[in-house]
Amino acid sequence: MPSEMKKRQLIFVYNADSGLFNSLSDFAHKILSPATYNCQLCALTYGNFTMNTEWKNFIKTMVVEVIFLYKDEFISRYGDSPAGYPSAYLYEEESLTPVISQIDIEQCASLQELKQLVSTKAG
Repeated sequence: MPSEMKKRQLIFVYNADSGLFNSLSDFAHKILSPATYNCQLCALTYGNFTMNTEWKNFIKTMVVEVIFLYKDEFISRYGDSPAGYPSAYLYEEESLTPVISQIDIEQCASLQELKQLVSTKAG
């Protein structure tokens, strides 16, 4: 029987919880008070309604499978994040390694800076 290959995954974790109410609350907060919005990953990669096309195209070029999880989904699967929220992890051979911390993401002032960070740390 052939052995299955383990997939490498880059898991981005939003600083937001899943669910319709949470999505609507986040949407309203992002529009009404962008300066106090608490998810820089969301702010940089999403417009008002959908994922930014430039970001979506960038993700498609990654050599690893890219997964996006909300904070509550991540916690239920892996426990609390030592890297904070938002953050990114490399999952490989049943091991989860933080590669991009909350501080790293919060220091990105543009989508271009975030793409460079991802390329450098997780590409």
